[in-house]
Amino acid sequence: MENERNVLDLTVVMPCLNEELAVGYSVKDALSFMDNNSIKGEVIVVDNGSTDNSATVAKEYGAVVIKEAKKGYGRALRTGFDYAKGKVIIMGDCDTTYDFLNLSDMYEPLAKGEFDMVIGNRYAGGIEKGAMPLSHRLGARFLSFCGRKKYGVKVYDFHCGIRGFTKSAYDTLELKTEGMEFATELIKEAGEKGLSIKEIPVPLKKSRAKRKSKLRAFRDGFRHLRYIYLNK
Repeated sequence: MENERNVLDLTVVMPCLNEELAVGYSVKDALSFMDNNSIKGEVIVVDNGSTDNSATVAKEYGAVVIKEAKKGYGRALRTGFDYAKGKVIIMGDCDTTYDFLNLSDMYEPLAKGEFDMVIGNRYAGGIEKGAMPLSHRLGARFLSFCGRKKYGVKVYDFHCGIRGFTKSAYDTLELKTEGMEFATELIKEAGEKGLSIKEIPVPLKKSRAKRKSKLRAFRDGFRHLRYIYLNK
């Protein structure tokens, strides 16, 4: 019998830390995608300790806002996933760098049961000038190479921030990390559990809002590398 909590077609989960100038656009686009395609769904914004008006803006645009006091990218996402009511879950950053208005290529293979997980590939989809520093671009390619070799999973962009999976597939994963290395752990676990994975091109755009990037290339890259070489 299907879990009674999974009463929706789709849940879009967005981790959020001080994105008051961008989160509204992201929520609006995700909800518009659902309306345009007659998909019964929800947007969950996980406020991970914002000190601005991110939570208020997200609510005004129609999101369900959940507070997660414990800091961390992985921690925020896992909290959102646990609250999700959708049979399909799509995660993505709420800084407008990803296109939530056009999610069909990610959603449909999951909704039709063709794949368990769909991951975006920014290199195949195109990276807008200024959207990603060169150091981060090169570092992410290197780490993706390391991840493929270590885990035997044919994913070429281990760190793309937009990806989706079925709730039933997610429930099989044993996820423990709380920081940025969560992106790597998710793929590693999917490979170990034998989930079917599809990679699709997705564009990466500059944020519509004037904001300071939260990327810390060396720190975040080291966390991924450390995770890869310490976890079989």
